[in-house]
Amino acid sequence: MTHMYTYLIQLPRRIRTYCTIRANMHDAGQATTEYALVLLGAAIIALLVVAWATNGGGAGRIGELFDNVIGNILGRADAVQP
Repeated sequence: MTHMYTYLIQLPRRIRTYCTIRANMHDAGQATTEYALVLLGAAIIALLVVAWATNGGGAGRIGELFDNVIGNILGRADAVQP
């Protein structure tokens, strides 16, 4: 009788442990897959930006943007100095 009582007392813990193990096995490798997909997406975006900058006339636009930013910074620096 005591063995049956002990078994019934430990049964919920065993079921919870079993369910936890099964749940963890289901998610195994999911983080690796998500990481790989994020890297793939970043690589595709980087390739698109490089293609735009080299073939799509983006190089001239980037140069103009850089010149405008540097000119703006230098203009503000000259305005601040007495």
